Amino acid sequence: EVQLVESGGGLVQAGGSLRLSCAVSGFPFLDYAIGWFRQAPGKDREGISSISSIGDRTTYADSVKGRFTISSDNAKNTVYLQMNSLKPEDTAVYYCALDRHRYYGLVPADYDYWGQGTQVTVSS
Repeated sequence: EVQLVESGGGLVQAGGSLRLSCAVSGFPFLDYAIGWFRQAPGKDREGISSISSIGDRTTYADSVKGRFTISSDNAKNTVYLQMNSLKPEDTAVYYCALDRHRYYGLVPADYDYWGQGTQVTVSS
């Protein structure tokens, strides 16, 4: 069974930082992509970053470029999202997801497995 478990969310003041983790287990192949998405109340789910399983290819949405950094630790089967210079508009539930076809995009429909999400709240 494929499982993705997010952690690291919380409450932070504007300008602060958080690091989210996504632990991946149960996927039988070595080559896949992991994406980070977020969804604020009343809004559509937004793709913000993706990375290949070996970490050699990354994608960022314009809304987070220069502030967020995605990385992977293959030994731990974990993908991280370092979020700096956080803004109140970054407040959302953050999800990681696995793309077994390796599109490396930010379209939610391209992703096959999803975690349960972790809440990030940025206060002004």
